[in-house]
Amino acid sequence: MSDAARNVAVWLLEPGADADPAILHRDVAITRGELRRRVDALAAALRASGVARGDRVGVLSENVPFAVVSYLAAIRSGACVVPLATDLDERGFRDAASTTGLRRLLVQEKYASRALGWARAEGVALWPERELEGAPAAEGRIPEARIHGILAALDEEPLDPRTALAAIMFTSGSTGRPKGVMVSHRNIEANTRDIADYLALGPRDRVLAVLPLYYCFGASLLHTHLRCGGSIALASSFMFPEKVLDELELRGCTGLAGVPSTYQILLRSTRFARRRFPALRWLQQAGGKLPDAFVRELRAAHPGVALYCMYGQTEATARLSYLPPERLDDKPGSIGRGLSGTRLEVLAEGGRPVAPEEETGEIVASGDNVCLGYWNDPEETARFFRDGKLHTGDLARVDRDGFIYIVDRARSFLKPMGNRVSAREIEEALAELPDVIEAAVVGVPDEVWGEAVHAFVVSRPGSVLDPEQARDHCARRLANYKVPQRVSIVDALPRGGSGKVARERLRERALDERTEGAPGRAQGVEQPGRPH
Repeated sequence: MSDAARNVAVWLLEPGADADPAILHRDVAITRGELRRRVDALAAALRASGVARGDRVGVLSENVPFAVVSYLAAIRSGACVVPLATDLDERGFRDAASTTGLRRLLVQEKYASRALGWARAEGVALWPERELEGAPAAEGRIPEARIHGILAALDEEPLDPRTALAAIMFTSGSTGRPKGVMVSHRNIEANTRDIADYLALGPRDRVLAVLPLYYCFGASLLHTHLRCGGSIALASSFMFPEKVLDELELRGCTGLAGVPSTYQILLRSTRFARRRFPALRWLQQAGGKLPDAFVRELRAAHPGVALYCMYGQTEATARLSYLPPERLDDKPGSIGRGLSGTRLEVLAEGGRPVAPEEETGEIVASGDNVCLGYWNDPEETARFFRDGKLHTGDLARVDRDGFIYIVDRARSFLKPMGNRVSAREIEEALAELPDVIEAAVVGVPDEVWGEAVHAFVVSRPGSVLDPEQARDHCARRLANYKVPQRVSIVDALPRGGSGKVARERLRERALDERTEGAPGRAQGVEQPGRPH
């Protein structure tokens, strides 16, 4: 198998000695040699069961070693892995299975009974964890010599990394129905190189993964730390954030990655700001903009730790840009510029570049990390993937140094009294209140305003913050038409599996509150410590 045509799972697993640590979870430590053996064994078992190149193989699992082995083995087998969110209901599972044409489902034991009926209804062969557990010889049925023979034959098959699918990753679906993004072997390799390069990752790096591996950001942590020769400590849940911090310290992690809510909860609901983590050298943040107030708090809490504020999309494998930590002071709020292998442009209507400091346009990306489109959805593919470029739907401006500042997603703008208003601007203002953990703003139809601004605010436990205080603060900071007509103080915001806010569910809730005339205090649908 030539380098140009190699399977990306092989490439990810190449670095490191057999005895080096690779995966840590609770009392389990898997070395690189053991991980390679388990991946090869399961990949061979998949091939022996009839899985062919390009077949779709699903993985349904929390962040446990089984998820890592299954994910990599599906890719190693020449199949296309389809990681599934663990919070899928029957309808969501059956939709994903029928849409992608799943052949096999590798499922963690705790989800096996729930998935059994769903899988049968869709004609999907279920492979539960208990049947695959442990075994360097995949279910104990394939001798080692045959494993090598199966994989050697597989490696002789032609593979074009530019077009061969490694994965179908579903978007978060925070503003609509999730779409399956087609990710090639080349996409993963290109994005992994770029991310590992700007983070300067090496064999001593160890990341604590609180983000699910079925989310592109979580998967990127696995990719980068395997390829750099480092290791990944898996956190199965963010239910108890203080215990996550214990793990961060106990494991000697050099890095932590999260979406905005990860840091908002850690800063204002735990002792994260007061605790010290001697090995910690960097923090990654993506999945939406972390409000400036929290960026300042985070840097003040851990001044010796580099903070990387980043921007990406599932449609770009994971990452498109980052702001160098040393530019946080002079370029606050910027997403930086494109990665070394990514060209980012901000284009006005007609495709011309926007005038620096003067105009707003759409972010358009090109590079080897830009994916191939949406699975079985030519209409949406034609809408967002045009002429080899990804049209992100994110609106931004550019300064005279070429640094990009996102204004908002095109679909997230509100129009109260006919004025175009960014939900993000209102959320930033609310985040300035010390008692606010996080806020999300949506618009709902209104006879007078056209679209009324409704803010949902999560406050610190024991806080006395009330809706009028929040509105008064916004009134001092913002134009009148940007001030929320209604503020609901809630226990938590509804989320998808990636931890992003499910805004459609908030809009439904806002409409219900207006209909019922509910008071400004409402109950959350999830516990505050469970954003992922």
